[in-house]
Amino acid sequence: MHNAYFDFAAPTNEPVLTYGPGTPEKAALKKQLAAFKAVEMDIPMYIGGKEVRTGKTVDIRPPHEIKHKLGHFHAGDASHVNEAIAAALAARQRWADTPWEQRAAIFLKAADLLATKYRAHTNAATMLGQSKNAYQAEIDSACELIDFLRFNVHYLTEIYRQQPVSSPGVHNRMEYRPLEGFVLAVTPFNFSAIGGNLPTSAAMCGNVVVWKPANTAVYHASFFMKVLMEAGLPDGVINLVYADGPTIGDICFAHPDFAGIHFTGSTGVFQTMWKTIGNNISKYKTYPRIVGETGGKDFVLVHKSADVDAVVTGLARGAFEFQGQKCSAASRAYLPSNLAEEIKTKLAAELKTMKMGTTEDFTNFINAVIDERSFDKIATYIDNAKKDPKAKIIAGGNYSKTEGYFIEPTVIEASDPKYVTMCEEIFGPVLSIYTYDADKFEEAIELVDGTSEYALTGAIFAQDRYALELATKKLVNAAGNFYLNDKPTGAVVGQQPFGGARASGTNDKAGSQLNLYRWLSARTVKETLVSPTDYRYPFLKEA
Repeated sequence: MHNAYFDFAAPTNEPVLTYGPGTPEKAALKKQLAAFKAVEMDIPMYIGGKEVRTGKTVDIRPPHEIKHKLGHFHAGDASHVNEAIAAALAARQRWADTPWEQRAAIFLKAADLLATKYRAHTNAATMLGQSKNAYQAEIDSACELIDFLRFNVHYLTEIYRQQPVSSPGVHNRMEYRPLEGFVLAVTPFNFSAIGGNLPTSAAMCGNVVVWKPANTAVYHASFFMKVLMEAGLPDGVINLVYADGPTIGDICFAHPDFAGIHFTGSTGVFQTMWKTIGNNISKYKTYPRIVGETGGKDFVLVHKSADVDAVVTGLARGAFEFQGQKCSAASRAYLPSNLAEEIKTKLAAELKTMKMGTTEDFTNFINAVIDERSFDKIATYIDNAKKDPKAKIIAGGNYSKTEGYFIEPTVIEASDPKYVTMCEEIFGPVLSIYTYDADKFEEAIELVDGTSEYALTGAIFAQDRYALELATKKLVNAAGNFYLNDKPTGAVVGQQPFGGARASGTNDKAGSQLNLYRWLSARTVKETLVSPTDYRYPFLKEA
């Protein structure tokens, strides 16, 4: 047994590669895209370290090329969820007892595998499975996922280092235990980094995990699971299952060893989970940790002093990168009357330059939305806006699902600040704008704050420092991530810990110590070096 103290210093953020003409990373990525498309993957579940195939398969097709089959995954049922829980609990004690430096080494190795050997693989899987262009994949499935793994190791080391003071004759210490039971991680399609972070952040803390990814993200999730196994993750620590959501919930939320949920997804689903957990509270050995990042209706508020070109770029990128399918995407914008026409004209012109098509063509800025259900929902909002006198489409508005689920970047101008697309989450390439009286900025702030139930991200563009200060104060509860003169997307691990409040989630800030605390249960240990042998205190004596 060693007696060394291990330190994992703060890492630097993984550099974002450019994929410019003639770069080696571009050549490697194109080669890997072709290699993935040349074979049909047979994707199993991973339970207790074993590959599990059910024969009940679901096809995986690129959203931008629905006639091509990438492969299929084996869907699970209730029996597989129970097997995953059993495998997790069987692995729990040994994993919890594993020294920290040994656990940390696994996740640091996984990060290095992604940064080197498998960088093209992780990006190609995301580009094909979730229809992200090369840059969006690079900042997500490579850089952000690598950063989550490395920074979380450092943050957890900092937590473990936090110890109480000791008085004379006493030695106090704090132990940071994993939770008593298993953690359920439910991950979304839109960020491979979130898909990787939700199960690993809990596992890093010594917990065992049942991981259920979105069906539309299985292609990358299964790849990342293999990376973790290659990095040395013991059998049963993370169990990857592809059962449907209601089945997962019915079994996990009724299990006495359910210890926590790490979730990213819709507000409605999260609220249902919370209610179910509350109804079952008497069944559990311990109060479960409930951590969720849910919806958003993210805003951009423009002041009359703003730089027009900066606003246009912020809206173009913030609203339409990854087809607006980011929780943080700019979805509603408030333009001052003195700048509105210039902003609208320049924004519409910019959108006309955005090429749309497959991810394999690196000249395409816009790719497909994730699936037909999403496509139909977004198209309905656009069609309704075309018919509504309160709305006018000033850019885009066209769509087609002949070859893939393609929707043009669309801007809807609303004459009513409470028009439906100004209020409801659409989760697609649709930006709604409203023009306010430039001299009524404080009223515009109140409008921004009171329009949506969500409070995830938001941005203010202004050159007037007093305007920036006023908006920052007045909108203190309107966004968990707030941006001054920048788009409301692009949070970086270690720089802008991410999460929102109100209907946007529990604001436990992925990419910070705050999130890791939720997966730890502290125990205080007091040791008295020389125990007293007489109950009497000095105050009892009169002389």
